[in-house]
Amino acid sequence: MDISLNKEELAFEKEVEDFLAEHLPRGHEMWTKRAEWFAALKEKGWDVINWPKEFGGPDWSPTQHYIWDKVSCKEVLPPVMPFGQVMLAPVLMKYGNKEQHERFLPDIRDNKSMWCQGYSEPGAGSDLASLKCKADLTEDGKHYIINGTKIWTTMGHVANWIFCLTRTSSDGPKQEGITFLLFDMKSPGVEVKPIFTLGGSHHVNQVFFTDVKVPVENRIGEEGKGWTYAKGLLQHERKGIAGISRCVYALDKLKEKAQRVPVGDSTLIQDQGFKKKIAVAEIELLALEFTELRSLADMVNSGSPGSQSSILKLKGTEMQQTIQELTLEAGGIYATPWGNKKFGPKFSKGGMEGYLNGRPATIYGGCSEVQKDVIAKRVLGL
Repeated sequence: MDISLNKEELAFEKEVEDFLAEHLPRGHEMWTKRAEWFAALKEKGWDVINWPKEFGGPDWSPTQHYIWDKVSCKEVLPPVMPFGQVMLAPVLMKYGNKEQHERFLPDIRDNKSMWCQGYSEPGAGSDLASLKCKADLTEDGKHYIINGTKIWTTMGHVANWIFCLTRTSSDGPKQEGITFLLFDMKSPGVEVKPIFTLGGSHHVNQVFFTDVKVPVENRIGEEGKGWTYAKGLLQHERKGIAGISRCVYALDKLKEKAQRVPVGDSTLIQDQGFKKKIAVAEIELLALEFTELRSLADMVNSGSPGSQSSILKLKGTEMQQTIQELTLEAGGIYATPWGNKKFGPKFSKGGMEGYLNGRPATIYGGCSEVQKDVIAKRVLGL
C-alpha cells in the first residue's frame, strides 16, 4: 500500500490546516465560541465527516479521512461526544425508518441532543448478550415498560437521550429477544447514580429504570433484532476508541519530552533501554496505521468498518496504554503524585491520572479477549 500523498491530497491537507488555523477556537474560547466553530464546520460540510453523502456527509476518500485525523489530532478540538454522531447515527440510517431519520438525525448533527449508551449491565459486560434489562410491551401495543439497570454509562448524568438494549424475550438463544430502543433520560423512572473512577474523575454512571414508559415508535428496526443492530454500532465504536492518529502524535510528543529529561550526562531519549521501547512502539504503530487505512477503504465500499475494527480497537488501546506507561517512566518520581503539583517536568503533571484513567481502555467497547475472539472468527476464519 502506497501512503505517500499525491498533489490533490497534499492540497487537501493544506486546506485542513488552513481551516483549523482560521476557525478553531483556542484557550478559553474553546467554550465561548463553540457555536461559531460548529457553524463553520457545517458550512464547510465537515461536521459529520463519517456520514454518507445522502445524509449530508462530505463523501471523503479513505485518504481524506486519514489526513483529517492526522492533522486534527495535533489540536484540541471542542469536544463532541461520539455516541450520537459516530455510533447511533449509522444504525439509525441503516435500520431506522424515514420518520426516525427526520426526527433524530438533525438534532444529532446540530449537537442539540446528547446521547449515552445503554449496553453494559452488572452481569452483562463483555458477555453483553446476557443482558436482563426488560422491556414489556403494553397490552395496547403502544408502549414498552422498561425495568432494569445499565452500568458504566458514559456521560449518562448529562445526556438527554439514551439508546438502550433491552430484553423483550427470553426464548431461544440469548442473542435473540434483544430490542433496540431510544428514550428520553428525563422520563419518569430513570435514576442516574455516579461512579468515580480510579483516576478520580466522574464520567461513568449506573442508570436504573423503574417502569419507564417508551413509545413503540422509538424502537429501531424489528423487535428482537437488536443484537444485529448492536454489533454494527460496536464496529463504529471500536474504531473510534482505537485513536491511532492520537497515538502517533502522542508518541512523537513523548520523544520530544524525553530529550529534555536528564539521565547522567545525557538525556532519556539516548538511554538504550528507553530508545528500544520507543522503537518497538513506532513499529507497531506503523503496522496499525496500514490496518486503519484498510479499514477506511472497507468503509467506503460497505459503509461499515467491518471486523477489522476489532484489530484497531485491540492494538490501539494497548498502544494507548504503552504510551501512558512510557510517559510515566519519562516523568519518573515526578509523575507519581497528581493534582496541582509544582515540581518536576511540566508533562509529568497528570501523568499518573492519565495512566489510571487509561486502564479501562482495553475493557470498554468490548474487552481485549472479546476482540481476539472476533478477529479469530471473522477476520481469520478460524
